[in-house]
Amino acid sequence: MKENLYINRERSWLDFNYRVLEEAYDKTNMIMDRLKFLAITASNLDEFFMVRIAGLMDQVNVGYNKKGLDGKTPTEQLAEINTITQEMMKRQYNCLLKSLVPELNQNHIFFVEYDELTPEEREYADDYFLETCYPVLTPQAIDNSRPFPLVKNNQVYLCVQLLDTQEDKKKKKKDSKEDEEYMAILEIPKVLDRIIALPRADREAPFRYIFIENIIIHHAGQLFTGYDVKHVSEFRITRNGDLAIDEDEAEDLLIEIEKSIQQRKWGACIKLEITKAMSKKAKRKLIEELEISEADVYELKGQLDLTCFMKFQGRPEFDELREPIYKPLPSRDFYEQEDIFEVIREKDRLLHHPYQSFDTVVDFVRKAAADPDVLAIKQTLYRVSGDSPIIAALIEAAQNGKQVTVLVELKARFDEANNIVWAKKLERAGCHVIYGLVGLKIHCKMILVVRKEEDGIRRYVHLGTGNYNDVTARLYTDIGMFTAKESYGSDVSTLFNVLSGYSHYTLWKKLEVAPTTMREAFNRHIDREIENVKLGVRGRIIAKMNSLIDDQIVEKLYEASQAGVEIRLVVRGMCSLIPGIPGVSENITVHSIVGTFLEHSRIYYFYNQGKEDIYLSSADWMQRNLNRRIETLFPVEDPDLKAELKHILDITLRDTIKTRVMTETGEYIRVDKRGKELLSCQQYFCEEAEQQFEEAKRRLRLKAE
Repeated sequence: MKENLYINRERSWLDFNYRVLEEAYDKTNMIMDRLKFLAITASNLDEFFMVRIAGLMDQVNVGYNKKGLDGKTPTEQLAEINTITQEMMKRQYNCLLKSLVPELNQNHIFFVEYDELTPEEREYADDYFLETCYPVLTPQAIDNSRPFPLVKNNQVYLCVQLLDTQEDKKKKKKDSKEDEEYMAILEIPKVLDRIIALPRADREAPFRYIFIENIIIHHAGQLFTGYDVKHVSEFRITRNGDLAIDEDEAEDLLIEIEKSIQQRKWGACIKLEITKAMSKKAKRKLIEELEISEADVYELKGQLDLTCFMKFQGRPEFDELREPIYKPLPSRDFYEQEDIFEVIREKDRLLHHPYQSFDTVVDFVRKAAADPDVLAIKQTLYRVSGDSPIIAALIEAAQNGKQVTVLVELKARFDEANNIVWAKKLERAGCHVIYGLVGLKIHCKMILVVRKEEDGIRRYVHLGTGNYNDVTARLYTDIGMFTAKESYGSDVSTLFNVLSGYSHYTLWKKLEVAPTTMREAFNRHIDREIENVKLGVRGRIIAKMNSLIDDQIVEKLYEASQAGVEIRLVVRGMCSLIPGIPGVSENITVHSIVGTFLEHSRIYYFYNQGKEDIYLSSADWMQRNLNRRIETLFPVEDPDLKAELKHILDITLRDTIKTRVMTETGEYIRVDKRGKELLSCQQYFCEEAEQQFEEAKRRLRLKAE
C-alpha cells in the first residue's frame, strides 16, 4: 500500500529528537555535553508541541479528517504521537536521573534538597529567599472572587494547597468533618536563576546546587500568613504557539504580527506537565481550569523544564567537563587581505561555517558600509542575533549615505518580536525596510553590494544556505558563496526588485527561485539522471538538507531509484522517504548526522554524465520551502569550489561516528564500524580548517621574507 512508503512527518521529527537524546545517553560524550543534548531535546519538544501538536489539534477541532500520506487521520496521528511523547519524556528523565546525575556525582557535582543542606548552606538559602526571592514572588489565590489566573507558556509554577488556621473560621466550621482547603499558584520567576550554587568551604569541596523552587517550597509558609501549607507541587503548561494571521485581510502586516505575538500568551493549553507528587485534587483542578484532557497530562519524576540545564552546563567551573568550544578560523582566501572586493573579483569564494569564521561576511557588509565607492547595499534578514553586527553595519551604511534596502521577514517563527525591533531600528536609521510578502516567507539568504569602479558599476553578491546570524553561525554548519560575476549579480538585483516592487520575473540566468521555478528545476535534474540511466550512462544524486518531506519530491526519488539512479541522502531531521524498499527505493540510502554542530547546509549534486552540477540552496525538500517561501537555488560553477563541495559531501558520507542510517523499516541505526575508518566529519572539518589557516599564515610569512 502507498502509505507504507511514507513516514509520518511528526513521527519522523520525533525520531530525530530521539537521535539527539541518544547523544545525551552516549557516554563517549563528555558529561556537560551530554547535559546540553538533554536540554536540547527538551527545547525541541516544547517547540514541537507549540507548533506541530497544536496544528494537529486545530485540525481535529474543526473536524478535519483527511488522511495523510501515511494513511492516518489527525486524530490517529495525535494518539500515536501522544504515546511516543509520553515515552520520550520518561526516557529524558531516566537519562537525567539514572545516567547523568550519577556521573555528575562522580565529578563531585551534586543537586541537593533543602533538608540535605548543611547549617552553613541552610543559612545561605534562607538569606537568599528573604533577600532575593521574597521581593519578586507573587502568590495568586484561587477562589470565587479571584478566578484562575493566566498561566504563562512554558513557565514553572508551584501549586500550593492550604488550610486556614484562623480560630474564628474554625469555629464556624466546627460541624464540618474536615477543614476547608484553599489553593494558590506561585510563578517561579525567570528573572531569577533556576539552579542556585551553594557556597563552598574551599576549592577542593564538591560543587553543590539547589533548585530555587526547593528553597521557595520550604519557605512557602511565609507567603501565606495565617494558613498552613498542606501540599506543594510543580506544574508547567505548553500553549498553542502558532500565530494565526489573515494576511490577505491585514491592512498593516507589522501591526497584525505584533497583535498575534501578544495573543500567543493566550493560546490554548495543549500540554500539562506535573510532578508525580501532585495530589489528585490539585491535578483535577488544573485539568478543569486549563481545559485540557487527561491524555495530555504528563506526570514526571523530577524537576520540570529540563531546558534549564542548557544554561547550567555552560558555567565556567565546568570548562574541563565539556569539549573545548571550537573557535571558527579565518578563511584562507580572506586572511589578512586588505581589499575584500579584490579577493571576490579574482574568483568565486566559498565559506564553510562554523569551521571558517562568519566574520568574513560581517566584514563584507562593514567594508561596504564604509567604502565611498559603494552606492547601495541590499540584504535579506530572516533570523538575526540580539546584538547583530550585520544590523549595525547596515545602519552605518545608511548614515553614510548609501542606498540601503533590507527585507526583514517578520513571520520568522518565534523571532517575530526580535525582527520587529530590528526593522524599526533600521527604518529610523534611514534604511528602506520591506516587511516580507503577503502569503510568502522570504527565506532566501542574499546580500548585494553595488560598487562604482573604474570600469563601471560592479555588483558583489553573497548567497548562502543559512541565516545572517553571527551567534548561530558558530553552532550551525552552513555554506556561503561570494561572487562578482555579472550573471549572478543581475539575477540577485532582479530578485530584490521582485521582492520590493511588482514583478513576476522568472527568466533567471543562474538562480532558480521558489515558489516559481525551483520545484521544476529539481524535477528537471532528477528526470535527466533517470534518462541518462536509460541511455546506459551512470545516474547519481547526492543531496544534503535539513528535511525531506515533500511528497512530490519523494515520489520522484522513488521513480529515479526504480530506474537505477544511485541516490545518497544526508537528512538531519525529518525524512518521510523510506530507503531500501525492494522494487521501490533499494538504490537510496539515508544518513542523519547529530553532532556538536547543527547540520544546516543544503547541497544538491547531480552527476549529469560527468559534468557534475552542484547547487547550494536556502531550501529543504519541503512543501513550505518549495511552495510557500521565497528561496534561492544557485549553481557553484568554479572548478575549485565544485571540488571543495564534492569533498564536503564525500567526508560527510564517510562519517562513521555521528551518523545514523535509516533502515527499510524506517528506524535509524548506528553505522557498523567494523572494517571502516573511524571518522567524525565535523571533527575532520575542524582539523582541516586549522590546517588551511596554518598554511595561509605560512604563505604570508614566506611572502614577507
